[in-house]
Parts: sequence; structure tokens; C-alpha cells
Amino acid sequence: MIEIESLKFDEKGLIPAVVQDARTKEVLTVAYMNKESLNKTIETGETWFYSRSRNELWHKGETSGNTQKVVSITTDCDQDALVVEVVPAGPACHKGTTSCFTEKILENEKVGSVGIIPELVEIIKKREEEMPEGAYTTYLFTEGIDKICKKVGEEATEVVIGAKNRNPEEVKWEAADLLYHLLVLLQEQKVSVYDVLGVLVERHQQKRKSTKNTK
Repeated sequence: MIEIESLKFDEKGLIPAVVQDARTKEVLTVAYMNKESLNKTIETGETWFYSRSRNELWHKGETSGNTQKVVSITTDCDQDALVVEVVPAGPACHKGTTSCFTEKILENEKVGSVGIIPELVEIIKKREEEMPEGAYTTYLFTEGIDKICKKVGEEATEVVIGAKNRNPEEVKWEAADLLYHLLVLLQEQKVSVYDVLGVLVERHQQKRKSTKNTK
């Protein structure tokens, strides 16, 4: 573990902090901390920063209620910058957006990213709440748990068939269908996908501890 005293604050006593959603991995904002705000962040478990314009500490969410529960704080190899992983209670940006980073400068070819998972989770949740006519997700929720379970089973079988046929293209498409229907199932059951991921994390950590103990 790195001590605060070993961090390299600049000539003004500040260090940049990249705030990242611990679940989605989306970068929420970039702010600055000094030793006092960093200590307050560690002590309270919520983010505190130093405002360069007001020359004072500020507690994220103190007035808006959009606090950020700290999950971890790490530093880079030079120990002159921080990444603060948080679980946000609301939008990070004062403009009301989830992230401060919304304005694109360049966008090339789209690549697959885990970022689509939280996006789909929100879309599926909204579909269940609003039930828009004509939407396939609405149809699944209308038909109920039996239909949803059937689709999960069908798509899982299709993945197996594609794998047995050694057809990567088929596996890719059927696996995407399976993931989508599984997310619908989780929403119907009111089980958070992040809780599912938490189980994987816990199992992984237990496995690592077990491996270390056997050495």
C-alpha cells in the first residue's frame, strides 16, 4: 500500500484525480485533490476535492445529493496522479449528465466494449417501466417469466450448436442474443447485473487467496 506522503503533489500541493464509475468503468470527471481533501476522502468514504477557482475544499454532492461512495484509490507508476473508483449516487456533472465527458472530438470505427452492458441494462429497465408498444423487450415482459426463460434456454442452445459446428460467426451472434435475454431475465427478477459480477469478483478473489495459501 502506498502512503499519502509518497505521492507527488505539484508546486501548489495538488494532484489530479480521475474519477471512474467502479461498475461501468466510465470516466465521470477529473478534479484535483490536496492532502487534506484526500485524507477527508479516505476518512469519510466519499469524494472530497480542492477547488482551484474558489481555493477551498468541496464535498461532491454536498448540495446536490449526488455523492460518490469511494471503492478504491490507486496511483500511477510515477505517483503523481490518482484514479478514484466510486459508486455514484447521481450524475457527476453539474449539467446533469452521468459524466462530464460528453463532447466528442474524434470517433473512429466502433469497437466492442463492456460499456454496452450498463447501457442495455438501463434501456431494458426503461422498457419495463414504460412498456412502449411494438418494442421486442415489451413483448417479453408482457409474455412473462416463462417466455423469458424459454428464450434464454433457446439462445443458450444456439450458442452450443454454433460452438459444436465450429462456427465463430454463429457463436458471436447467438452469444449476443443470449446476453441480451439474460439481462432481460435479471431485470424481471430484480437481480442487479452488478451483483452477478460481484459474485464473479468474490470467487476470483477467493481463488487467488487459495492459490497463495497453497504456495
